[in-house]
Amino acid sequence: MGTMSPSAASGLQLSTVEGVGFADGVTDPGQTSVAVLGGTGPQGRGLALRWAAAGVSVVLGSRDAARAASVAAELAGQLHPEGRTPSGTDNATAAQAGQVVVLAVPWSAHDALVTEVAGALVGKVVVDCVNPLQFDARGAHPVPVPAGSAAEQAATLALGARVVGAFHHVSAALLADPTVIRIDSDVLVVGDDRAAVDVVIGLAGLIPGVRGVHAGRLRTAGALEALTANLLAVNRRYRVHAGIRVTDL
Repeated sequence: MGTMSPSAASGLQLSTVEGVGFADGVTDPGQTSVAVLGGTGPQGRGLALRWAAAGVSVVLGSRDAARAASVAAELAGQLHPEGRTPSGTDNATAAQAGQVVVLAVPWSAHDALVTEVAGALVGKVVVDCVNPLQFDARGAHPVPVPAGSAAEQAATLALGARVVGAFHHVSAALLADPTVIRIDSDVLVVGDDRAAVDVVIGLAGLIPGVRGVHAGRLRTAGALEALTANLLAVNRRYRVHAGIRVTDL
């Protein structure tokens, strides 16, 4: 669970982390641009808020450009003046703009979105945080994915993209709540491109309380995605916003 404390009257302000890796070796988050596709959804807007507060240039993507621009303006109103104002546009334009591209759409929209923007993803770090889940009266459960996981499927649909799986287990509710200053959670990061993994670990570390952990190859992404169903069950049973912490690190 995150530590709850009132935000400053002037808005959310997050500390930055020096010496971590960002896009193309950049160590200053202010020189990194992140496109969050599905940025008007709960997880996308939460990640966008945290990175904008840390000084990252963030563009929200959506099927509806006007909706993305409206949410970006709403997030800007929650930021400390030292934060970086996010922008909003359609998914295709956002994908072109970002050095790092985050996929934060529902599973039902995943394949169509990746196919639509595949050309813009070549050579870029692509962070897939989509969980292939279905819901019924007994709760959430994972569904089979032809490629093995959403992240692996993104890699097959967007050839040349540097796909990494991450941010599956950080509560969207905590991310989007400006009264939550620190989030007590690790981000398990999987991928075959070590430099791309380091980029994502660096982005995770910009969120106070969050730590990125290299957790294996992309072929293990399915295990992370499926584990989300268990966390949702914990949340439902105990009425919390559960996350993951790795011990002995």
